[in-house]
Amino acid sequence: MKRSIQQIAALSLLPLLAACGSGQNQAAQEQEALPVVVVKQVSARDVVQKETYTSTVEPNVKNNIAPQTAMRIKSIRVEVGDFVSKGQVVATMDAVSLDQVKLQYKNDSTEYVRLKGLYEVGGLSKSDLDAIELSYKVRKKNYENMLENTVLRSPIAGVISARNYDVGDMYSMGQPIYTVQEISPVKLLVAVSERDYTRVKKGGKVSISVDAFPGAEFTGSITRLYPTIDPTTHTFLVEVQVPNKDRKLRPGMFARVTLVFGVNHSVVVPDLSVVRQQGAGDRYIYVLEPDGTVSFRPVTLGVRLGSEYEVLDGVKDGEKVVVEGQLRIKDGAQVEVKQ
Repeated sequence: MKRSIQQIAALSLLPLLAACGSGQNQAAQEQEALPVVVVKQVSARDVVQKETYTSTVEPNVKNNIAPQTAMRIKSIRVEVGDFVSKGQVVATMDAVSLDQVKLQYKNDSTEYVRLKGLYEVGGLSKSDLDAIELSYKVRKKNYENMLENTVLRSPIAGVISARNYDVGDMYSMGQPIYTVQEISPVKLLVAVSERDYTRVKKGGKVSISVDAFPGAEFTGSITRLYPTIDPTTHTFLVEVQVPNKDRKLRPGMFARVTLVFGVNHSVVVPDLSVVRQQGAGDRYIYVLEPDGTVSFRPVTLGVRLGSEYEVLDGVKDGEKVVVEGQLRIKDGAQVEVKQ
C-alpha cells in the first residue's frame, strides 16, 4: 500500500517536472533564437557635393562657307582636317561678274573724284554731288560684296570638317562648300536636374572625362545658364566651355561632366546598411539602440561615395548601423551583435 502511494506521487510529479523542463528548454531556445547581426559605427566627415552628367563635345562656333549666289568654283585651297586661320582664303569662285562690277566701281570712283573737284570750285550744285556720291557708295558696296562672295575666306580660326564640292562644280545654293569649326575652345551643353538649379553658378569649375582618353581629366567653366526648365525631363541646360588648347577634345565625343556644388559635413554609412523598400523609392537603415534592440529608420541619402552613402537625415554621428543580417530582423527586435 505504501509503495502504491509512492508510485502515485511520483507519477503525479512527472507532468510538473516535464513542464519545468519544457519551460527551461523554451527559454534556452528563445535565448538562442536571437538574430545575429553585424554593425558598424558611423561618423561624420566633409563630403564634396557633386553630380556627374553625360554630354557631347560641340564646337564653340560652327560656320558654313558659301557665296550668296550660284557660281562656278574656280579653286579649292584647303581640305578636310586642315586648320585655318581667321581670314584665310579657302576657295575662289568664277570672277567674271566680279571683274564687271570692279570696272564699274573704278569708273564711278574716278567720276566721283572729278565731280567733287568741280563742286569745290563752284561748278556743281550740292544736290548733284550728293546724288553722284550716293551712286558711288552703292557701287562700292556692291563691289565689296561681290569680292567677299568670290574670294571665300574663313570667318573664324578652326578646322575644316566638311567639303562638299570639287573644282569646276557649280555651287547651287544647296550644301555649303565648306564647314569650319572652332575647337579651341569647345563647349558642352549639359542637361542638369532641376533640383540642382539653385546650386549651379556661372563661372563654376567642372571636370570632364572622355572615353577617347581614359584617365585624363579636362577642366572647364560654366559660361551660360539657360533660363527655362524642360517640363518633360525636368532639366535645364548649362553651357560649359573648355579651353582645349591642345585640341584633344573633338566635336562629337561622348563626355562625362562632373559639377561640384560645395562641401557638406555629413554622416557617411556603408552602402550595405541601406535597405530599399520593395515597390517604393524609400530607403531605411537599422540602427542599434543602447538597449540591444534595433530601430528601422527612414533616411535621406545624398552623394554616393564608392561603397558608401552620404546620409542627410536619419542617422547621427557615432551611432551603429546594421550592415549584415537585416533580413532576419524587424523594427524593435532584440538582436545579438556579432563581433
